Amino acid sequence: MTDQADRYDRIAEGYARWWAPVLTPAVEQLLDQAGTGSDGVSGRVLDVGTGTGQLALGALERWPSITVDGIDSSREMCAMATSEADRRLAEPARARFRVAVATADRMPFDDGTFDLAVCSFVLQLVPNRHRALREIHRVLRTGAVFRSVTWLASGPPFEPDRIFDSLLDELGIESGDSGGGSDDFESADHARHVFRRAGFHDVDADEATLEHRYSIDGYIGFLAEFDETSLIEDLEPDEREWLVASLRDRLARLTDEAMTMRFPIVFVSGRR
Repeated sequence: MTDQADRYDRIAEGYARWWAPVLTPAVEQLLDQAGTGSDGVSGRVLDVGTGTGQLALGALERWPSITVDGIDSSREMCAMATSEADRRLAEPARARFRVAVATADRMPFDDGTFDLAVCSFVLQLVPNRHRALREIHRVLRTGAVFRSVTWLASGPPFEPDRIFDSLLDELGIESGDSGGGSDDFESADHARHVFRRAGFHDVDADEATLEHRYSIDGYIGFLAEFDETSLIEDLEPDEREWLVASLRDRLARLTDEAMTMRFPIVFVSGRR
């Protein structure tokens, strides 16, 4: 199991509570794009890096003629997706969703298995993006489309992040590695090049912005239970208490505008 999978095993519940809702607008937009074809969406769908099942379950609720296979390298994420499917989906939709623990560059499927592949905010996390894209290309049938959304590398500074980092500096602590954003696309042109190099054609890429306004509790919960869980848990109790109280105090001075995250993203699609 990879370090990335280990990390997401530890923070699966925090992801579901604090991070998945932030990604919802982009996930919904990706599903909108997948459903714009004249024939709609049917057949067998692959969700690469299914996480808590947000994208897969949204697809199943929209399109009654599909089945979805979700793969994720994290066992706990797969367990969360299974639990969420049990909660949200009634039969027969529940029977149309399967989950497997697998990595994006080595999937347990035959060539040409899927009629559509999708993924949200995964391509920056895989150890080797080219191998993952080639594997996705392999399991698609000829003419099938892969649609993804992920981060762009450059974005405006987010004031709550700056405040958090400055408080860590006051404690003499370096910010931990959150495990994300390790290989973001530089631009839409860069994304097109990477997809074409992996063998996709009819490649398209469009830049957009993901926007989310945090509450104070929402931002602190995001840090403590998802993004900086290990760092905060490793603090001495008095340090942790000071950090949370100081962060809450400084965030309370910010405007709604300053509490609004706006990060650049890119939607990319390519045909097998």
